[in-house]
Amino acid sequence: MQLDRRAFLALSGQLGLGSTLFPGALYTLAAQAQDTAETEKLPPITPAMIDQAAALAGISLTPEQKQMMLQGLKDQRSSYEAIRKLHLPNSVPPAYIFDPLPPGAKINTEKQPPRYSCPPAIITVPSNLEDLAFASVVELGDLVRRRKVSSLDLTEMYIARLRRYNPLLHFVVTITENRALAQAREADADIAAGKYRGPLHGLPWGAKDLLAVKGYPTTWGAGGFEKQAFDEDATVVRRLDAAGAVLIAKTTLGALAMGDKWFGGRTRNPWNPKQGSSGSSAGSASATAAGCVAFSIGSETLGSISSPSTRCGTTGLRPTFGFVPRTGAMALSWTMDKLGPICRAVEDCAMVMEAIYGPDGQDLAAREAAFNWDAGFDWRSLRVGYLKKEFEPEKATEGPEPSSGPFTEEEKKKRRERDAARARRAYDRKYDLAALEKLHAMGVSLVPLDLPDLPFGAMTPLLEAEAAAAFDDLTMSGRDKLLTEQGPEDWPNIFRVARFYPAVEYIQANRARTLAIREMAKLFAQVDIIVASTNSEQLVVTNLTGHPAVIVPNGIRGNDAPAPPSQDTGEDDSIGGPGTPVSITFLGPHYQDAKLCAFAKAYQDATGFHKLHPKVPA
Repeated sequence: MQLDRRAFLALSGQLGLGSTLFPGALYTLAAQAQDTAETEKLPPITPAMIDQAAALAGISLTPEQKQMMLQGLKDQRSSYEAIRKLHLPNSVPPAYIFDPLPPGAKINTEKQPPRYSCPPAIITVPSNLEDLAFASVVELGDLVRRRKVSSLDLTEMYIARLRRYNPLLHFVVTITENRALAQAREADADIAAGKYRGPLHGLPWGAKDLLAVKGYPTTWGAGGFEKQAFDEDATVVRRLDAAGAVLIAKTTLGALAMGDKWFGGRTRNPWNPKQGSSGSSAGSASATAAGCVAFSIGSETLGSISSPSTRCGTTGLRPTFGFVPRTGAMALSWTMDKLGPICRAVEDCAMVMEAIYGPDGQDLAAREAAFNWDAGFDWRSLRVGYLKKEFEPEKATEGPEPSSGPFTEEEKKKRRERDAARARRAYDRKYDLAALEKLHAMGVSLVPLDLPDLPFGAMTPLLEAEAAAAFDDLTMSGRDKLLTEQGPEDWPNIFRVARFYPAVEYIQANRARTLAIREMAKLFAQVDIIVASTNSEQLVVTNLTGHPAVIVPNGIRGNDAPAPPSQDTGEDDSIGGPGTPVSITFLGPHYQDAKLCAFAKAYQDATGFHKLHPKVPA
């Protein structure tokens, strides 16, 4: 779902943001456990219940007001059951559409043919095809086009690697071998007949297992959904089929798109298999980084492309909200979900984006806009800013800290963990600052900027309320007990808490979100690109406002890096450690994803960090 749910909550706490809880769920207070086939009689609503709900809502009511409310609350509660009896599937969206654009915004709809860079020709194909495992889409596509390598050979090579490394990295739910081999043979036949479909033709890829693929399970990574299947392919899958790409695997995701823990275990980071890959596009990033697919598709609601791309050292494109249709993908938050590519290089992402973007007539949030990729675009014409505070040293905690004990063992442990986390952040900041220095060396003039002063963390319960609605039946039926993770910060509890988020507060948070969109538009009126630290407040902000982001590798931590925690609990997305990757993020205006990618490609070409890959133990 995000940086990692726990990391985001920690960030919100640092920002002084609390969650707004309350009683749109008077029903929940009154409800007894329900059998799915038979609803038990609910107790009557009483003034005492209203007192409990009012306390959660942070309001006070007089006895007269409570008495006056009783009949209305009774009628309101009665209406809940009628809707619940519809058993709305996850695929049914609400009757509203989120629009991330501010008033007066204009979108370019005039499409131009893509202009790709000339690939560095690989003259001699290696005798061991696995030497191409980490090649870019640009390079692999050129080899397949010139028939130097067959799609079938590439597909069999990548499937063999998936099988070899999956026991270590746990990044695959299902290998779609029969489908893949048939597609690969068809690709080879078409190319031989002169029916070349473009740079993805014949290239093996992986789909995050929240994308429906006919004939195979679509598990959403969650216990209780292991055998779930759909009769139609997701739009993104159909579009990649049309581009000639070869689907070889359904990759793992944290259960219902949170973190990297799924019903089969925990997906691992190829750079350090003792660590998780982060999530929720856990398998997509891990498999791409490990050279087991040519590219993959992930999704992001609040960090699910950004976080695993950072942890695994891949390049991720989180497109503008509404650029890529989500039809056939699991819904978590209808106003925040986005699908995008996870690759080894920025131009790879652009090639995949070219194949998957644009309205499909089903996802009504998908907008008609142009993604005009031009590898030769003059990125020097772009105005570039950076989020000044994110590159400054971390401020000490406000208020004096006791310098002497006595401390309990638990207090000592927390102090050690806090100090270690601070040391890791200070170490990683050197890489962020080096990125600014490199941009200066490239001739980029950086304009200092600040994010709008708004309570962004207080808007994120929108996501949780929508997620609770998307999985309402899971909670009401009690099947949430099948999910692997059952802690206070895991989905089952989050869904229950979200039932107490009032409809009024949901609307108010959306109104605050409108302010956020307008304020971010003011920033992008000053610049075309914003450079940002990946694991920072911008991640929350730009997911709320629907802005695109490109996350690129920004180096490898040295042997002098602070040691990671002995155990990866998921509470810190940047646990680091020697020999693991870091990233930098570039942000852009709505639907300016192609220019954003062009700038990110220039940085990537100047640094070469994307060419580094992990030495995965066999």
